Amino acid sequence: MKTPYDVILEPVLSEKAYGGYAEGKYTFWVHPDATKTEIKNAVEAAFKVNVVQVNVMNVRGKKKRLGRFEGKRPDRKKAIVKVAPGQKIEALEGLI
Repeated sequence: MKTPYDVILEPVLSEKAYGGYAEGKYTFWVHPDATKTEIKNAVEAAFKVNVVQVNVMNVRGKKKRLGRFEGKRPDRKKAIVKVAPGQKIEALEGLI
């Protein structure tokens, strides 16, 4: 069985992600094989909040090169989770 910490890898730390906190939207990098239901259950178990909506997107890794050598960053999956009105994730609110 997957623990919440196997599904949720880390929060996304960006200005756009911080802007969603006022609306109750929190953004996380999640495991590439995670489903919306698994993400919802993991956030509810880890942070003790009620999740209303989960949006998921696959983010392709950027192509990078150093001189004549080409490489690619790994592909990742991002989830935007909306919590119930009046609730918030205190652990992430302190990061601002």
